[in-house]
Parts: sequence; structure tokens; C-alpha cells
Amino acid sequence: MSHQDKDRRQVRYNAEQLGQALQWLLGQVAWGSIQFREDCTWLPLQLAATALVWAWSDELTLGERFFTARRIAEHLYQPQREFATTPQAFLKLLRRWTARLVVLVQACFRQRMQAALAAQWRLHGWIVFGVDGSRVDLPRTRSHEAAYAPSTRRAGKKKRRSRRKRPCEAAHTKKAHTPQLWLTMLWHAGTGLPWSWRIGATDSSEREHWVEMLPELPENALVAADAGYVGYEYVRAVMASGRHLLLRVGSHVRLLRKLGWAKESAGTVYLWPDAAAQKDQPPLVLRLVVGHNGKHPVYLLTSVLSTSCLTDRQLIDLYRQRWGIELFFRHLKQTFQRRKLRSTSADNARVELEWSLVGLWGMALYAQVELTAHRIDPARLSTACVLRAFRRLLRDYRHPLQRGQTLRIHLRRALRDAYPRKNKSSRNYPRKKRPDPQPGPPEIYRATPDQITRARTLRTIFPKRLAA
Repeated sequence: MSHQDKDRRQVRYNAEQLGQALQWLLGQVAWGSIQFREDCTWLPLQLAATALVWAWSDELTLGERFFTARRIAEHLYQPQREFATTPQAFLKLLRRWTARLVVLVQACFRQRMQAALAAQWRLHGWIVFGVDGSRVDLPRTRSHEAAYAPSTRRAGKKKRRSRRKRPCEAAHTKKAHTPQLWLTMLWHAGTGLPWSWRIGATDSSEREHWVEMLPELPENALVAADAGYVGYEYVRAVMASGRHLLLRVGSHVRLLRKLGWAKESAGTVYLWPDAAAQKDQPPLVLRLVVGHNGKHPVYLLTSVLSTSCLTDRQLIDLYRQRWGIELFFRHLKQTFQRRKLRSTSADNARVELEWSLVGLWGMALYAQVELTAHRIDPARLSTACVLRAFRRLLRDYRHPLQRGQTLRIHLRRALRDAYPRKNKSSRNYPRKKRPDPQPGPPEIYRATPDQITRARTLRTIFPKRLAA
């Protein structure tokens, strides 16, 4: 008998690389709090891993994505009893357990980010998050229209009969009533990865979603938001939670100076609407910073009052970093092809979007940790290249692993081109869409004697910490 067979190395397959990635992402999740029925063929880890592969797959339908994910999961885990054989059974189980599974996976990913990406955890000494919202289109099915159409349509109000609409008007009406999901996201600015999100109908309040997610933020975190998140109740809720904020404001905001509520400096202003003053609610002490984006001035409000903790230049830079959340939405919709979901059922649409977010988060996190381990700047990561690397494994998971073609090696090469980009603002000009008007400065008034008197009266009621 030849000794060549004994010395021959064991053949390794691409599925091993995929299993290592899933183990790194999900291996430290505390699955003990989830108990399936005794006759269930899935384990929580197996279900979550299959859901990730289901989200990563590039098949055209959800059913085909399920069959691909099921084959890979059975190859990796080799269960004693075969998994569910139909997409309906798989989605039924996901609908029931997605909320709890996603919370556990989110907690694990956050710990991974803080431990493995420590160099990107803080910006200018602060843990900075961006918040913004975006819409995701849905198929025009009865299920979606009943659940996610605008509230005025769901209320069943009778429409007044009118003359026959012209083609352009009919197209506009059809687009306005297209069912959509509203996604509000908290996004970590240092790593460019998501942190938390809320999903609702297209007319959901992103500011209410924002306040709902505040307890999930670290203490003393700084949240950067655009002008759509300004409001006395919401700003006060953020400050009362022990977090800080950085808001862009415009002419729709009215501020006060020289109120005498707190120790004042050149940039000290107060947010104190008349409605809040009449209810004996305290004024909010903020700091106004004026920057410039190259076209027009930018007015920022922050609850960080001390310039020694955060200078004006650093504040402007942090707000500029907030733009990265728009790039994440573009990766989700364009690169990951989630501009319009595939689910025809309202319940399944939420499940599809939840695991799409977790899947994109997991791929980018795994790739960033690999780049950091080899001293490559994670900011150079190309989401499109990362997606191609993972999907190549999904297609060829049964193929032998080729030398120099491991997943980690592909991720180290998943970098954006280094050449400088040119300004493309004049491409495809002229445009039909008119640019938004330049935002004006906030309205700033000197406090009246009555306001100063009322503030002195309230100053004896509220503790000092509300004034600092």
C-alpha cells in the first residue's frame, strides 16, 4: 500500500471559512434565554446563522434564498433532524423569534465593536453617534397597503370624487400612496457601523424612535442630528438621559440670549419656547457654533458647553462625520439591494429588513476587525468588495479551498480605490429637481424682562444640574 495516501493533506472546503465567520459573529451570543419547543428542529444559533446566510444570499426570491441558506446550514451543522423544508415554516419561526434574536445579536456586535475596534471607538475623546431616517419601498400588495400605507389612507376616509386626473397627476398619486417602511437608525460614527434601529410605517415619527433608542446608548455619548430632530421635548429628553447632542438648526428655531439662567459665555443660548415657559418648564442651556460648509454658514447647537471639552472646530468636524450615515443608507439600498424589499407580506417585510441590517452589520464588522488586525485603516473598506467575498463563499461552499483564496485574504483586499475622486456635481446636468434653498440662521432674541423674571422664579425650583 502506498504511503502517499497517508501523507496527503486533508482537503479543506470553502464552507469552513464561512463557518469560521459565523462562529466569530454568533459564538459569544448568550442564547440561553431563548428556548424553542422540544419538537423544534432548530437551535437558536442555527436559526440565527441561517437567517444571516439568508440575508447575504443574492438569489432573486426569498424562497430561493431560503433553500440556499438551508443547504449551507445543514452542511455546516449537520443536525440530527433535518431543518424545515419550506420557506413558510422558516419565516413563521423567524417572525416569532426575530425580535429577541436580533436584540441578543446586537448586544454581541456592540461588545465586539468596543473591544476589537478600540482605536475607532472615540472621536475627539467622545463616543459619537449619528441619527437619521430613511424609507424602504415595499411591493404594492394588500397586506402592505393595509399595514404601511399613510395613516390617512388606513383610516378609511372617503375620497371626494373629482375630474379625471391627467397622467402626470395619476403617477404622482400612485407614488405618494406606495407602501413603505420607515427606518430610523443610530449609527456609530467612529466605525461607520449601525448601533440600533426602529422600524415603522412610512408616517412614523423618527424623533419618537430616537428617544425610544436613547437607553441603548453608552453614558455620555454624543448624538449628532440634522435639523429635523429639533424640538424642546426631545432635546430635554436627551439631556435628562445623561447623553449629549449636536444639532443643526435653521430659521425655524427661536433662541434666547441674556436670560441669566446659567453662567453665560459668547456662545451661550437658550431653547425656551413660550409653550414650555407657560408650563413652568426650565429653559435648556445650549451652545451655538457657526461653521461653513463651503457654500453657506452652518449653525450648530450642542449641550457640551465647555470649549475645553470640545472646541468649535472639533464640533464642526464631528457634525461633518455624521454624513457617513447617508453613505450607510446608500450601501443598504444600492450595494445590498434593499431599496425595495421582496416580501409580499407585511409581517415578513419587517423580518427581511431586520436581518438585512444585521447581515450588513455582521459582514462589515468582520471585515473591519480583519483590517485592523493587519494595521489597515478600516475607513478604506469597500462594502461592495466585502459583499462579493461573502457571496463567493455562498456559491462555492462545497468547492475545495484554493491556496491564497481564504475569506480573510479577500477581506484584506476589499479596499476602496486610492485615486482621488473628481467633482461630479455637473454630471447629467440640467436636473429636473430644484436644489433646496439655503437654510437661514436661527432667530436669536434678547430675553425680555418678563422672561428673566420667570426664569429667576423657576431657578429656585429646578436643581443646578439642569442649568449646566
